[in-house]
Amino acid sequence: MKITPLNQIHRQLGARMVDFGGWDMPVQYSGVIAEHMAVRTTAGLFDVSHMGEIEVSGAQAFEFLQYATTNDLSKLTDGQVQYTALCYETGGVVDDLTLYRFAADRYLLCVNASNSDKDFAWLQDLQKNTDFSDFTLINRSDEYAQLALQGPVAANILAKLTSTDLSAIKFYRFKEGLVAGIKTIISRTGYTGEDGFELYCAAADGAALWQELMRVGESLGLLPIGLGARDTLRLEKAYALYGHEITAEIMPIEVRLAWITKLQKGNFVGRDAMLKAKEAGLSRKLIALTLTTSGVPRDGYPVLSGGREVGYVTSGTMSPSLRKGIALALVETAVAESDEPLEIGIRKRQVLAERTALPFVK
Repeated sequence: MKITPLNQIHRQLGARMVDFGGWDMPVQYSGVIAEHMAVRTTAGLFDVSHMGEIEVSGAQAFEFLQYATTNDLSKLTDGQVQYTALCYETGGVVDDLTLYRFAADRYLLCVNASNSDKDFAWLQDLQKNTDFSDFTLINRSDEYAQLALQGPVAANILAKLTSTDLSAIKFYRFKEGLVAGIKTIISRTGYTGEDGFELYCAAADGAALWQELMRVGESLGLLPIGLGARDTLRLEKAYALYGHEITAEIMPIEVRLAWITKLQKGNFVGRDAMLKAKEAGLSRKLIALTLTTSGVPRDGYPVLSGGREVGYVTSGTMSPSLRKGIALALVETAVAESDEPLEIGIRKRQVLAERTALPFVK
Protein backbone atom coordinates (compact mmCIF):
# COMPACT_ATOMS: atom_id res chain seq x y z
CA MET A 1 0.00 0.00 0.00
CA LYS A 2 1.41 3.39 -1.02
CA ILE A 3 1.87 5.88 1.82
CA THR A 4 2.51 9.57 1.01
CA PRO A 5 3.03 12.72 3.12
CA LEU A 6 -0.60 13.56 2.36
CA ASN A 7 -1.66 10.43 4.26
CA GLN A 8 -0.21 11.87 7.45
CA ILE A 9 -2.25 15.04 6.98
CA HIS A 10 -5.44 13.03 6.44
CA ARG A 11 -4.83 11.01 9.60
CA GLN A 12 -4.15 14.18 11.61
CA LEU A 13 -7.54 15.44 10.41
CA GLY A 14 -9.15 12.27 11.76
CA ALA A 15 -9.95 10.71 8.40
CA ARG A 16 -11.05 7.11 8.15
CA MET A 17 -8.63 5.53 5.70
CA VAL A 18 -8.99 2.55 3.35
CA ASP A 19 -6.78 0.66 0.92
CA PHE A 20 -8.02 1.85 -2.49
CA GLY A 21 -6.25 0.46 -5.52
CA GLY A 22 -3.08 -0.02 -3.50
CA TRP A 23 -3.20 3.50 -2.04
CA ASP A 24 -4.04 4.49 1.55
CA MET A 25 -6.90 6.92 0.90
CA PRO A 26 -9.40 8.90 3.05
CA VAL A 27 -13.02 7.68 2.93
CA GLN A 28 -14.44 10.40 5.17
CA TYR A 29 -13.45 13.08 7.67
CA SER A 30 -16.49 14.77 9.25
CA GLY A 31 -19.02 12.40 7.67
CA VAL A 32 -20.27 11.69 4.15
CA ILE A 33 -23.43 13.84 4.37
CA ALA A 34 -21.66 16.91 5.80
CA GLU A 35 -18.88 16.61 3.24
CA HIS A 36 -21.32 16.07 0.37
CA MET A 37 -23.34 19.17 1.27
CA ALA A 38 -20.19 21.28 1.67
CA VAL A 39 -19.31 20.59 -1.98
CA ARG A 40 -22.85 21.44 -3.09
CA THR A 41 -23.00 24.70 -1.10
CA THR A 42 -19.43 25.99 -0.55
CA ALA A 43 -16.37 23.91 -1.47
CA GLY A 44 -14.52 20.69 -0.77
CA LEU A 45 -10.97 19.50 -1.30
CA PHE A 46 -10.29 15.91 -2.38
CA ASP A 47 -7.00 14.05 -2.47
CA VAL A 48 -7.22 11.96 -5.64
CA SER A 49 -3.52 11.26 -5.99
CA HIS A 50 -4.34 7.59 -6.48
CA MET A 51 -5.46 8.36 -10.03
CA GLY A 52 -2.99 7.32 -12.72
CA GLU A 53 -1.25 9.47 -15.35
CA ILE A 54 0.14 8.15 -18.62
CA GLU A 55 2.03 10.35 -21.08
CA VAL A 56 1.79 9.71 -24.83
CA SER A 57 4.11 11.76 -27.02
CA GLY A 58 5.72 11.67 -30.45
CA ALA A 59 4.96 12.12 -34.12
CA GLN A 60 2.24 9.44 -34.19
CA ALA A 61 0.76 10.07 -30.76
CA PHE A 62 -2.41 11.51 -32.29
CA GLU A 63 -2.92 8.63 -34.73
CA PHE A 64 -2.39 6.05 -32.00
CA LEU A 65 -4.77 7.68 -29.51
CA GLN A 66 -7.41 8.25 -32.19
CA TYR A 67 -7.33 4.47 -32.76
CA ALA A 68 -7.07 3.54 -29.05
CA THR A 69 -9.89 5.76 -27.72
CA THR A 70 -13.59 6.04 -28.47
CA ASN A 71 -13.99 9.82 -28.70
CA ASP A 72 -12.84 11.95 -31.62
CA LEU A 73 -9.43 13.36 -30.82
CA SER A 74 -9.49 15.57 -33.93
CA LYS A 75 -11.93 17.85 -32.11
CA LEU A 76 -9.31 18.77 -29.48
CA THR A 77 -7.07 21.84 -29.48
CA ASP A 78 -4.08 22.60 -27.25
CA GLY A 79 -5.18 23.18 -23.67
CA GLN A 80 -8.38 21.17 -24.03
CA VAL A 81 -9.52 18.07 -22.13
CA GLN A 82 -11.67 15.25 -23.49
CA TYR A 83 -13.63 12.54 -21.69
CA THR A 84 -13.16 9.25 -23.50
CA ALA A 85 -12.64 5.50 -23.07
CA LEU A 86 -10.40 2.60 -23.99
CA CYS A 87 -12.27 -0.47 -25.23
CA TYR A 88 -11.55 -4.10 -25.95
CA GLU A 89 -12.28 -5.55 -29.40
CA THR A 90 -15.48 -6.95 -27.84
CA GLY A 91 -16.73 -3.41 -27.19
CA GLY A 92 -16.39 -3.76 -23.42
CA VAL A 93 -14.49 -1.04 -21.59
CA VAL A 94 -10.86 -1.25 -20.49
CA ASP A 95 -11.21 2.09 -18.66
CA ASP A 96 -12.72 5.55 -18.92
CA LEU A 97 -10.37 8.52 -18.70
CA THR A 98 -9.74 12.19 -19.30
CA LEU A 99 -7.30 13.04 -22.08
CA TYR A 100 -5.26 16.28 -22.01
CA ARG A 101 -3.82 17.76 -25.20
CA PHE A 102 -0.66 19.80 -24.54
CA ALA A 103 0.36 19.79 -28.21
CA ALA A 104 -0.40 17.84 -31.37
CA ASP A 105 2.36 15.41 -30.38
CA ARG A 106 1.95 15.38 -26.57
CA TYR A 107 -0.95 14.10 -24.45
CA LEU A 108 -1.57 13.10 -20.84
CA LEU A 109 -4.14 10.45 -19.91
CA CYS A 110 -5.68 10.51 -16.44
CA VAL A 111 -6.90 6.97 -15.73
CA ASN A 112 -8.68 5.27 -12.84
CA ALA A 113 -6.70 4.48 -9.72
CA SER A 114 -6.83 0.71 -9.78
CA ASN A 115 -6.29 0.58 -13.54
CA SER A 116 -3.10 2.53 -14.19
CA ASP A 117 -0.81 -0.50 -14.51
CA LYS A 118 -3.44 -2.47 -16.45
CA ASP A 119 -4.14 0.44 -18.80
CA PHE A 120 -0.45 1.03 -19.39
CA ALA A 121 0.13 -2.65 -20.21
CA TRP A 122 -2.90 -2.64 -22.52
CA LEU A 123 -1.60 0.42 -24.37
CA GLN A 124 1.84 -1.16 -24.68
CA ASP A 125 0.32 -4.32 -26.15
CA LEU A 126 -1.75 -2.24 -28.55
CA GLN A 127 1.38 -0.34 -29.62
CA LYS A 128 3.05 -3.63 -30.56
CA ASN A 129 0.10 -4.68 -32.70
CA THR A 130 -0.57 -1.52 -34.71
CA ASP A 131 1.20 0.27 -37.54
CA PHE A 132 1.78 3.28 -35.26
CA SER A 133 5.25 3.12 -33.73
CA ASP A 134 6.65 6.66 -33.75
CA PHE A 135 5.52 7.62 -30.26
CA THR A 136 6.44 6.96 -26.63
CA LEU A 137 4.36 5.72 -23.69
CA ILE A 138 5.47 6.65 -20.15
CA ASN A 139 3.62 5.74 -16.97
CA ARG A 140 4.05 8.83 -14.78
CA SER A 141 1.53 7.86 -12.10
CA ASP A 142 4.07 7.94 -9.27
CA GLU A 143 5.28 11.39 -10.29
CA TYR A 144 2.00 13.25 -9.71
CA ALA A 145 -0.15 14.30 -6.81
CA GLN A 146 -3.69 15.28 -7.79
CA LEU A 147 -6.10 17.39 -5.76
CA ALA A 148 -9.69 18.25 -6.70
CA LEU A 149 -11.09 21.57 -5.48
CA GLN A 150 -14.84 21.48 -6.10
CA GLY A 151 -17.85 23.64 -5.26
CA PRO A 152 -19.51 27.02 -5.89
CA VAL A 153 -16.67 29.00 -4.26
CA ALA A 154 -13.81 26.86 -5.61
CA ALA A 155 -12.67 29.57 -8.03
CA ASN A 156 -12.68 32.19 -5.26
CA ILE A 157 -10.41 30.00 -3.15
CA LEU A 158 -8.00 29.12 -5.93
CA ALA A 159 -7.75 32.75 -7.05
CA LYS A 160 -6.14 33.59 -3.69
CA LEU A 161 -3.16 31.39 -4.55
CA THR A 162 -2.54 31.96 -8.26
CA SER A 163 -2.05 34.79 -10.72
CA THR A 164 -3.41 32.58 -13.52
CA ASP A 165 -6.60 34.03 -14.99
CA LEU A 166 -9.09 31.38 -13.93
CA SER A 167 -11.93 33.00 -15.86
CA ALA A 168 -10.00 32.20 -19.05
CA ILE A 169 -10.04 28.49 -18.22
CA LYS A 170 -13.39 27.30 -19.51
CA PHE A 171 -15.02 23.96 -18.70
CA TYR A 172 -12.82 21.05 -19.84
CA ARG A 173 -9.85 23.33 -20.50
CA PHE A 174 -6.56 23.60 -18.65
CA LYS A 175 -3.49 25.78 -18.21
CA GLU A 176 -0.10 25.35 -16.58
CA GLY A 177 0.68 27.88 -13.86
CA LEU A 178 1.82 28.44 -10.29
CA VAL A 179 -0.49 27.76 -7.35
CA ALA A 180 1.01 28.77 -4.00
CA GLY A 181 4.32 28.95 -5.84
CA ILE A 182 3.98 25.31 -6.95
CA LYS A 183 4.09 24.35 -10.64
CA THR A 184 0.59 23.02 -11.35
CA ILE A 185 -1.65 21.85 -14.17
CA ILE A 186 -4.90 23.73 -13.49
CA SER A 187 -7.79 21.86 -15.09
CA ARG A 188 -11.42 23.03 -14.96
CA THR A 189 -12.78 19.54 -14.62
CA GLY A 190 -14.18 17.36 -11.84
CA TYR A 191 -16.38 14.48 -10.80
CA THR A 192 -19.01 16.24 -8.69
CA GLY A 193 -21.15 18.27 -11.10
CA GLU A 194 -20.07 21.49 -9.41
CA ASP A 195 -17.68 24.13 -10.71
CA GLY A 196 -14.12 23.39 -9.73
CA PHE A 197 -10.63 22.35 -10.64
CA GLU A 198 -8.40 19.32 -10.70
CA LEU A 199 -4.84 20.28 -9.82
CA TYR A 200 -1.83 18.19 -10.83
CA CYS A 201 1.55 18.85 -9.25
CA ALA A 202 4.74 16.94 -8.45
CA ALA A 203 4.12 14.21 -5.89
CA ALA A 204 6.59 15.86 -3.51
CA ASP A 205 4.53 19.09 -3.57
CA GLY A 206 1.13 17.52 -2.89
CA ALA A 207 1.12 18.02 0.88
CA ALA A 208 2.18 21.68 0.63
CA LEU A 209 -0.49 22.41 -2.00
CA TRP A 210 -3.16 20.74 0.16
CA GLN A 211 -2.17 22.78 3.23
CA GLU A 212 -2.18 26.08 1.36
CA LEU A 213 -5.59 25.43 -0.20
CA MET A 214 -7.06 24.49 3.18
CA ARG A 215 -5.48 27.55 4.81
CA VAL A 216 -6.94 30.10 2.40
CA GLY A 217 -10.21 28.23 1.98
CA GLU A 218 -11.13 27.81 5.63
CA SER A 219 -12.86 31.19 5.90
CA LEU A 220 -14.94 30.36 2.81
CA GLY A 221 -16.19 27.07 4.22
CA LEU A 222 -13.73 24.70 2.55
CA LEU A 223 -13.79 21.17 4.02
CA PRO A 224 -11.62 18.11 3.30
CA ILE A 225 -13.69 15.51 1.44
CA GLY A 226 -13.24 11.74 1.28
CA LEU A 227 -14.03 9.12 -1.33
CA GLY A 228 -17.42 8.37 0.29
CA ALA A 229 -18.84 11.77 -0.64
CA ARG A 230 -17.08 11.65 -4.00
CA ASP A 231 -19.26 8.64 -4.82
CA THR A 232 -22.57 10.19 -3.68
CA LEU A 233 -21.78 13.42 -5.50
CA ARG A 234 -21.00 11.71 -8.81
CA LEU A 235 -24.08 9.48 -8.56
CA GLU A 236 -26.43 12.43 -8.05
CA LYS A 237 -25.10 13.69 -11.41
CA ALA A 238 -25.28 10.18 -12.95
CA TYR A 239 -21.56 10.08 -13.75
CA ALA A 240 -20.38 6.58 -14.61
CA LEU A 241 -17.97 4.72 -12.33
CA TYR A 242 -15.50 2.07 -13.40
CA GLY A 243 -16.48 -1.33 -12.04
CA HIS A 244 -20.16 -0.32 -11.95
CA GLU A 245 -21.52 1.27 -15.14
CA ILE A 246 -18.18 0.67 -16.86
CA THR A 247 -16.76 -2.86 -17.10
CA ALA A 248 -15.21 -5.25 -19.61
CA GLU A 249 -18.69 -6.76 -20.07
CA ILE A 250 -20.55 -3.48 -20.73
CA MET A 251 -20.34 -1.41 -23.92
CA PRO A 252 -20.32 2.37 -23.49
CA ILE A 253 -23.27 2.68 -25.89
CA GLU A 254 -25.36 0.62 -23.42
CA VAL A 255 -24.85 3.05 -20.52
CA ARG A 256 -25.54 6.52 -21.93
CA LEU A 257 -21.96 7.01 -23.14
CA ALA A 258 -22.72 7.09 -26.85
CA TRP A 259 -21.75 10.78 -26.73
CA ILE A 260 -18.10 9.79 -26.16
CA THR A 261 -18.28 6.91 -28.63
CA LYS A 262 -17.84 8.38 -32.11
CA LEU A 263 -18.69 5.42 -34.33
CA GLN A 264 -18.46 7.61 -37.45
CA LYS A 265 -14.93 8.92 -36.85
CA GLY A 266 -13.26 5.91 -38.46
CA ASN A 267 -11.76 2.74 -37.09
CA PHE A 268 -10.95 2.34 -33.40
CA VAL A 269 -10.66 -0.57 -31.00
CA GLY A 270 -14.12 -2.01 -30.23
CA ARG A 271 -15.92 -0.12 -33.00
CA ASP A 272 -16.87 -3.16 -35.08
CA ALA A 273 -18.40 -4.96 -32.09
CA MET A 274 -20.43 -1.89 -31.14
CA LEU A 275 -21.65 -1.33 -34.70
CA LYS A 276 -22.87 -4.94 -34.82
CA ALA A 277 -24.59 -4.63 -31.45
CA LYS A 278 -26.26 -1.40 -32.48
CA GLU A 279 -27.41 -2.85 -35.79
CA ALA A 280 -28.87 -5.90 -34.04
CA GLY A 281 -30.52 -3.71 -31.42
CA LEU A 282 -29.12 -3.25 -27.93
CA SER A 283 -30.49 -5.80 -25.50
CA ARG A 284 -30.15 -3.59 -22.43
CA LYS A 285 -30.02 0.05 -21.45
CA LEU A 286 -29.17 2.15 -18.42
CA ILE A 287 -32.03 3.88 -16.63
CA ALA A 288 -32.36 6.01 -13.51
CA LEU A 289 -34.62 5.07 -10.60
CA THR A 290 -35.75 6.81 -7.41
CA LEU A 291 -37.30 4.87 -4.53
CA THR A 292 -40.81 5.95 -3.56
CA THR A 293 -40.41 4.76 0.03
CA SER A 294 -37.57 4.21 2.50
CA GLY A 295 -34.64 2.05 1.50
CA VAL A 296 -31.14 2.24 0.11
CA PRO A 297 -30.46 0.56 -3.25
CA ARG A 298 -26.99 -0.92 -3.65
CA ASP A 299 -25.06 -2.15 -6.66
CA GLY A 300 -25.99 -5.69 -7.62
CA TYR A 301 -29.54 -5.50 -6.26
CA PRO A 302 -32.10 -6.97 -8.71
CA VAL A 303 -34.58 -4.84 -10.65
CA LEU A 304 -37.96 -6.55 -11.06
CA SER A 305 -41.05 -6.10 -13.18
CA GLY A 306 -44.13 -8.09 -12.26
CA GLY A 307 -41.97 -10.26 -10.05
CA ARG A 308 -39.57 -11.07 -12.90
CA GLU A 309 -35.94 -10.00 -12.71
CA VAL A 310 -35.26 -7.68 -15.66
CA GLY A 311 -31.91 -6.16 -14.71
CA TYR A 312 -29.75 -5.01 -11.83
CA VAL A 313 -28.56 -1.89 -10.02
CA THR A 314 -25.13 -0.74 -11.20
CA SER A 315 -24.86 2.07 -8.61
CA GLY A 316 -27.13 3.05 -5.75
CA THR A 317 -27.10 5.22 -2.63
CA MET A 318 -29.12 7.44 -0.34
CA SER A 319 -28.92 10.88 -1.96
CA PRO A 320 -27.87 13.46 0.65
CA SER A 321 -29.40 16.26 -1.46
CA LEU A 322 -32.75 14.56 -2.13
CA ARG A 323 -32.90 12.36 0.99
CA LYS A 324 -34.17 9.54 -1.17
CA GLY A 325 -32.72 6.30 -2.45
CA ILE A 326 -31.45 6.69 -6.02
CA ALA A 327 -30.02 4.17 -8.45
CA LEU A 328 -28.67 3.60 -11.94
CA ALA A 329 -29.77 0.26 -13.33
CA LEU A 330 -29.00 -1.78 -16.43
CA VAL A 331 -32.24 -3.38 -17.61
CA GLU A 332 -33.73 -5.08 -20.66
CA THR A 333 -34.27 -2.58 -23.49
CA ALA A 334 -37.98 -3.38 -23.80
CA VAL A 335 -38.42 -2.65 -20.10
CA ALA A 336 -36.32 0.51 -20.29
CA GLU A 337 -38.53 1.86 -23.07
CA SER A 338 -41.82 0.95 -21.38
CA ASP A 339 -43.83 2.50 -18.55
CA GLU A 340 -44.34 -0.69 -16.60
CA PRO A 341 -43.84 -0.38 -12.80
CA LEU A 342 -40.45 -1.44 -11.48
CA GLU A 343 -39.19 -2.58 -8.11
CA ILE A 344 -35.77 -3.01 -6.58
CA GLY A 345 -35.14 -6.05 -4.42
CA ILE A 346 -33.66 -4.78 -1.15
CA ARG A 347 -32.91 -7.70 1.12
CA LYS A 348 -36.28 -9.41 1.62
CA ARG A 349 -38.35 -6.46 0.35
CA GLN A 350 -39.38 -5.34 -3.11
CA VAL A 351 -39.42 -1.54 -3.10
CA LEU A 352 -41.29 0.45 -5.76
CA ALA A 353 -38.96 2.64 -7.85
CA GLU A 354 -39.93 5.43 -10.25
CA ARG A 355 -38.14 6.15 -13.51
CA THR A 356 -36.30 9.44 -13.16
CA ALA A 357 -34.90 12.02 -15.58
CA LEU A 358 -31.16 12.60 -15.29
CA PRO A 359 -29.31 14.04 -13.57
CA PHE A 360 -30.92 13.28 -10.22
CA VAL A 361 -29.79 16.68 -8.91
CA LYS A 362 -29.75 19.57 -11.36
